[in-house]
Amino acid sequence: MTDSYEPTERTIPSRSRKRASYDRALVHSILDEAYVCHLGFVRDGAPVVLPTLYGRVGDRLYAHGSTGSRPLRMAGSGAEAPGLPVCLTVTHVDGLVLAKSAFHHSINYRSVVVHGTAHQVTDPEELRTALDALVDHVVPGRAADSRPANAKELAATAVLRLDLDEVSAKLRTGGPNDEPEDATLPHWSGVVPVRRAHGTPVPAEDLDPSVALPAYLTAV
Repeated sequence: MTDSYEPTERTIPSRSRKRASYDRALVHSILDEAYVCHLGFVRDGAPVVLPTLYGRVGDRLYAHGSTGSRPLRMAGSGAEAPGLPVCLTVTHVDGLVLAKSAFHHSINYRSVVVHGTAHQVTDPEELRTALDALVDHVVPGRAADSRPANAKELAATAVLRLDLDEVSAKLRTGGPNDEPEDATLPHWSGVVPVRRAHGTPVPAEDLDPSVALPAYLTAV
């Protein structure tokens, strides 16, 4: 396994190519920090994009769905199922870039785009691994601190598997790229940082008071 993914025609951007990266560790870090991905596919000749939870295990992503969802039905469930061509994206907004001109306003961001064919997970052991990954992706350590899905719940839950083969990251950092002739204009310019923050955990109304806050939540 190399440190970088191999660029392909679909993962080389047509604009701002210098912002693209194929570094494996960077791609993984961007994926691991987000909560929601957007899964794009074509249905009846028209594009569809759905937000969904996901989790990563090595170079494989698992996207959550129900057994009746459109992408799961289209992917098929048997060993001979063709799978579903998809494009999966994740984006973080890190800053609002305010320039002196309207044209040069921008956003500092980190994003990942994955192309590939998604397949429904049918192996029971892999399905449990995938479901644990989905839970731990949101709160690391939570899967071991909750009741596993029972047979009825497993029957109602479906997961898509997408290998990280054709993938790229793209980033923008830094301040505005103003035109030299705009430097003396009387407008504020710079970056407004955007950060994610978590509030204090709120216990469920029926939680037994003797149940302490888990250690893994104190670090969230």
